[in-house]
Amino acid sequence: MTERPAVPRLIELDALRGFALGGILLVNITVMSDPGGFGDGSAITVLEAFFHNKFYVLFSFLFGYSLTMQFRSAARAGVSARARTVRRCLAMMVIGALHAVFFFTGDVLFGYGAIGLVLLLLSGLRPRRALQVAGAIFAVCVIVMTILGLLASGGSSEIDAAEHDRLLGIMRAGWGAAARLRWEEFSGNLPLFVVYGLINILPLFLVGLAAGKARVLEEPDRYLPYLPRIQWIGFGVGLPVSIVAALTHWPPLAGPVTVAAPLLSAAYAATLLRILHSRPRVADIFAPAGKIAATTYISQSIITSIIFTGYGLALAGKLSDWTVLAIAVAIYLTQLAAARIWVRHHRYGPLEWLLRKATYGSMSVTGRGRGR
Repeated sequence: MTERPAVPRLIELDALRGFALGGILLVNITVMSDPGGFGDGSAITVLEAFFHNKFYVLFSFLFGYSLTMQFRSAARAGVSARARTVRRCLAMMVIGALHAVFFFTGDVLFGYGAIGLVLLLLSGLRPRRALQVAGAIFAVCVIVMTILGLLASGGSSEIDAAEHDRLLGIMRAGWGAAARLRWEEFSGNLPLFVVYGLINILPLFLVGLAAGKARVLEEPDRYLPYLPRIQWIGFGVGLPVSIVAALTHWPPLAGPVTVAAPLLSAAYAATLLRILHSRPRVADIFAPAGKIAATTYISQSIITSIIFTGYGLALAGKLSDWTVLAIAVAIYLTQLAAARIWVRHHRYGPLEWLLRKATYGSMSVTGRGRGR
């Protein structure tokens, strides 16, 4: 019997994940630091133009790509890929729900687990067909976002001052009151969250699935020639649309912005990939955090909770927007450094170990052995 080749761990995937985690934190900290988010001003304009809805796109693509590698790993081990994926997705949902209730209602792990089960049902699609299905679903998303933008053109989505003060008080209070509020928000918004995930996240998963099945990132000679074109499109089309929308807040641009976000996200990814291939040591900066992405992601919420909520300093609503962003940058840089130290001594991060244990069974968290 011919032994199947080992499934390699792609440093490009880890580096892209680690890079995306920085953008995700910059966006998430706006509501981690204040239930009303940032006020009008230069800080929110910069975030909306360059970061908002850009980095979860990249993270979602990488999730779909990684699923194909997990399938290949299961095939090599001679076990059921579907059973492994179901267990992993369910574990993500449990961790995500706990994260949402105790730390951050904007959690993505629960949604990734739930939408991941839907992706599993579509995992048999060939790459071309997966892209076609992704395009059809994404077109629905663009239409829906355009309609919602037009409907919202006469109103305001901002919470009033009294409600903001109430939420701020709960945020600064003890963990019990805050947990009850987060549970109410999480459970109350769950149906809408799932629907949004199906029309917005699932297409990104499918694009990643198609790319993973074609093994695009495993063969640099295939994708490197296309990266300059991706940059031209992303920075030439996606960026101007995103900047105009951030400056004008014109509701009819909701649809175009939905299209611009993945274009700009792809340009960011293409830029990093080109840098990685011209200066490979740059991967050492981002890849360790990407290797323990779940741990890095959850730890962002733990750290910000200590800073902003009643868990610790209760500074919610007390700092300027630019100060909050400076804190986010400091947290991210610290995480990059800490991740480099951690992966030198441990094969997995704490949450990666839990996810792998749920997926594969008992294993040790320490050691630097080979394998994925």
